[in-house]
Amino acid sequence: MQRQIPLYTLDGVKNAEVSTHYITTDDKLGLSAVRFQRGEAGEAILIVHGLTTSTDMFIMPEHYNLVSYLLDNGYRDVWCLDYRMSNRHSYNLFKHRFTMDDVALYDYKPTLALMRDHIGDKPIHVITHCLGANSFTMALFAKVVDGVSSVIANSCGLTPRVPAWSNVKLMVAPNTVEYVIGLPYLNPIWDDDPGWTRGKIFARFVDLFHPECNVPACHMLSLMWGDGHPALYNHQNLADVTHQRGGDLYGATSMNYYRHVRKMVKAGQAVKYSDTPQYAALPKDYFAYAKEIETPVLFVTGADNKVFSNSNIVCWERLQDIVPGRHELHVFPGYGHQDPFMGDQVARDIFPRLLEFIEKHRFDQPQRFTTAAAGAT
Repeated sequence: MQRQIPLYTLDGVKNAEVSTHYITTDDKLGLSAVRFQRGEAGEAILIVHGLTTSTDMFIMPEHYNLVSYLLDNGYRDVWCLDYRMSNRHSYNLFKHRFTMDDVALYDYKPTLALMRDHIGDKPIHVITHCLGANSFTMALFAKVVDGVSSVIANSCGLTPRVPAWSNVKLMVAPNTVEYVIGLPYLNPIWDDDPGWTRGKIFARFVDLFHPECNVPACHMLSLMWGDGHPALYNHQNLADVTHQRGGDLYGATSMNYYRHVRKMVKAGQAVKYSDTPQYAALPKDYFAYAKEIETPVLFVTGADNKVFSNSNIVCWERLQDIVPGRHELHVFPGYGHQDPFMGDQVARDIFPRLLEFIEKHRFDQPQRFTTAAAGAT
């Protein structure tokens, strides 16, 4: 693949002071966060990616990206976390046994502590995506993290749901990939391997089932996530350059996260993968503290979500029964799972609704939960 946009470029964010900060978790793993500032920091925003993506999905130069949008609209201190699922970390190219339990318990608390070291007691708002949304809401509703003014969770919160074919893949793929094919991870850019590696042969086989486009990475991503042609997004929502560089924007992942998603789907809600004492701080029921969690959450999803289907609709409905009016739901017509952040026109179609929610819960707003929750649109 001949790149049109440099790998890990920061060119998508202009006129900002950029710094990288390093985080060590209690289970001794290294994370990183990229901070974008314009002048004196006010309320801060933390942005969390999904599995196999990274900070790069929020700073894409080919469209008006989320970080630039927030900076331009008065939020002068934006942090993008590359936690343990990020494709920027090389340890994801090895077979490991991390789960969402590890992310929820270990990754977010030190990140927020780092931010507090820099901004003091100024409010923090959090925007999350995919399994970042799933794991962050787990941390929030487990009381692992607190002191957050608002949360936006895209695609998957506390009640993961997947299409039928995805459920079959979740049951079969982890052991098949690891023990039958003998691969430590799945990688969307296997087709670019030099020579005929097992990964390249696997990718060429997957191509046979995806005649909808000529981008091998797109085909692999549809295998790795969801059910559809394509699965992650609607093609028409992406700029061509975004579609072509999917292998750069998404990375490799080991298989244990899929095992945990499968366990949650089977349970009908977020559950611990392991009951070992290491995870004793995480609850058996993530809805048990719902009445006590005052942080408002906006659950958003694309109407055409072929990865986590109606997961966030179900999650909002369950929380609405417990704490009516505290949380909100918005469904974006014409969008899927990934394109609400990577689409060519997201600054027009998506970001104003996210900003509206954050503005509603700014520190200087006197009333927090008086507005009725928004239904699906």
